[in-house]
Amino acid sequence: MGTSEKSAVTIRDLRKTYTEGKAKSHKEALKGIDLEIPRGSFFGLLGPNGAGKSTLINIMAGLVNKTSGDVSICGHDIVTATKQARSSLGVVPQELVLDVFFTVREALELHAGYYGVPKAQRRTAEIIEAMGLTDKADVPPRRLSGGMRRRLLIAKALVHSPPVLILDEPTAGVDVELRTQLWDYVRQLNKQGTTVLLTTHYLEEAEQLCDTVAIINHGQVIAKDKTRQLMKSFDSKELVLTLKQPVTQLPHALDGLEAKLDEDGALVVRFAPSKVSAMDVLAKVKCGGIEVADITTRDADLEDVFRSITAMKNP
Repeated sequence: MGTSEKSAVTIRDLRKTYTEGKAKSHKEALKGIDLEIPRGSFFGLLGPNGAGKSTLINIMAGLVNKTSGDVSICGHDIVTATKQARSSLGVVPQELVLDVFFTVREALELHAGYYGVPKAQRRTAEIIEAMGLTDKADVPPRRLSGGMRRRLLIAKALVHSPPVLILDEPTAGVDVELRTQLWDYVRQLNKQGTTVLLTTHYLEEAEQLCDTVAIINHGQVIAKDKTRQLMKSFDSKELVLTLKQPVTQLPHALDGLEAKLDEDGALVVRFAPSKVSAMDVLAKVKCGGIEVADITTRDADLEDVFRSITAMKNP
């Protein structure tokens, strides 16, 4: 498979079919995925539950066998150069699976040894500090909280300084402090050249962190673009109008517009800027006899784009 030197991950026509039940029925989890993830990027992989994200990541990590297609990590094919491909990856899984018999420090040292990292090059102390685990360094995982166990999983993924870091829902169910600390450290790694692949249900995180986003649904990539471009392509805007006098129902002048009153009594109007201008909306509001005290606007965010695209392309 030809791969670009600029690509950290190259995926070509990747397919995965599972055989289920006594009837041996076939379920196609991945239906010909094509993805190119540039080196040094912060790449978001988004999609609803069951879209195929975890299957894709598990194939990349060597935990699930592909049915067909090609995957390479930093130029190493996951089948013909398995060891090099796996060494190029650090994976933080969703599941909190840890060896309960080793302390935090011992677990990181063992994991570094597994990857063949010489003792002189190990960054155990640095990673422990970065993950906020210093006071837990000599504690076994069974005595750690859920958030601390999540920190340990992330730490284990970093012991061999992988050029590609996969974070599969890394902040699910963790506290705000860890989330902030984690993203500060991951941003730093990214600036130093680490390619980051993030899956998350917190779309505001993807919007703030990712330079490029791909949306996967029903085993297919249905959209992929620079995050800002993807959001610009979504033809939607909101006007939030604070009213001088409260209204209980919308005037007929607003018929044909997507308008509603929110919990605070403000009038919220969503419109497509390519078809209707904000001035046109305000003219209709005035025509309806509504007096406006204040106006704010809100552009589409990544969650709007995600919901719209998955709804349109939901078979």
